[in-house]
Amino acid sequence: MSIFTDIEAELSALRDEKFAELEHKTAPTLEREHFIGVRTPDLRKLAKELAKRSEVTEFLNRLPHGYFEEDQLHAFIISGEKDFARCMALTEAFLPYVDNWATCDQFSPKVFARHTDELLPFIDRWLASGHTYTVRFAVGALMRHFLGDSFRTEYADRVAAISSDEYYINMMRAWYFAEALAKNYEQALPYIEQGRLDKWTHNKSIQKAAESFRVSDEHKQYLRTLKK
Repeated sequence: MSIFTDIEAELSALRDEKFAELEHKTAPTLEREHFIGVRTPDLRKLAKELAKRSEVTEFLNRLPHGYFEEDQLHAFIISGEKDFARCMALTEAFLPYVDNWATCDQFSPKVFARHTDELLPFIDRWLASGHTYTVRFAVGALMRHFLGDSFRTEYADRVAAISSDEYYINMMRAWYFAEALAKNYEQALPYIEQGRLDKWTHNKSIQKAAESFRVSDEHKQYLRTLKK
């Protein structure tokens, strides 16, 4: 049997209609028919099995997929790729087809952490792409790999400079600055104090930081006074 037949059979066997309804509610930008209803742990397990098969490239090359779960499998397979050059080629081929926040956020190649210098030029290109989920993915990569000891104001400048009306971009920007306030408070605070962000992202960043257990009560109290 082909890898496509096997994937169809596996997903069908794991189908849960009630869970599909829940998935649709959490990712409302997709139509209901795109959801089979397979839970993430099962998809991750299946992705690991598929990654071992020689025909997996056939699946990765057939884009776009018809189902959310197929996109999830695709994201998880790439996320486990250990060769940076191959991982990046697969990532760039897949990003234009990512069409929802859930796949975008769970698409996180582990190999990126070992190649951060090489990653930055790609992030800059993704930020300028104009595609909602490619931009979101880029901001997510900055959040995952360039906070803490790796933080530089030039990276935060990139996120602050994004001008978009897209909810899913600005929510990720707010998440980025909330994480920056948790991990690099003194360096991130000027972006809030100086009003470097649009009003919605500014206030959402403060809200998310105030909800974080990693931000001190003193810092939370001060941040709340900076709401627009």
